[in-house]
Amino acid sequence: MSIYDSIGGAASVSAAVDDFYVRVLGDPSLAPYFEGVDLQKLKSHQRSFIAAAIGGSELYAGRDMAAAHAGLAITDADFDAVVAHLVDTLHGLGVPDDTISEIGAALLPLRSDIVTAAARV
Repeated sequence: MSIYDSIGGAASVSAAVDDFYVRVLGDPSLAPYFEGVDLQKLKSHQRSFIAAAIGGSELYAGRDMAAAHAGLAITDADFDAVVAHLVDTLHGLGVPDDTISEIGAALLPLRSDIVTAAARV
């Protein structure tokens, strides 16, 4: 059984994405990245991306991660904060720790495509 199926499929991914963005947009260090962004479109891409990354049948047709995040000056600390919000979201939805670790392992290699800036001073 895929991670996607084990967490409840499309409904669970959708709930996770909605909760995740509430957390991220409520974070003063991350919220500025999303000013002027079409959140409905972003959430749709995020649902497809996560579903595809964890074994769902959805196809992710968005830009690759490097292109999507180019020019945003995302730091390692920002990336880590986003991961922490994702982990908190998944815990809040009752996803088991071993499944959260598997999701993290699938997404962590994207750090090099997303982080494009040195730490802020």
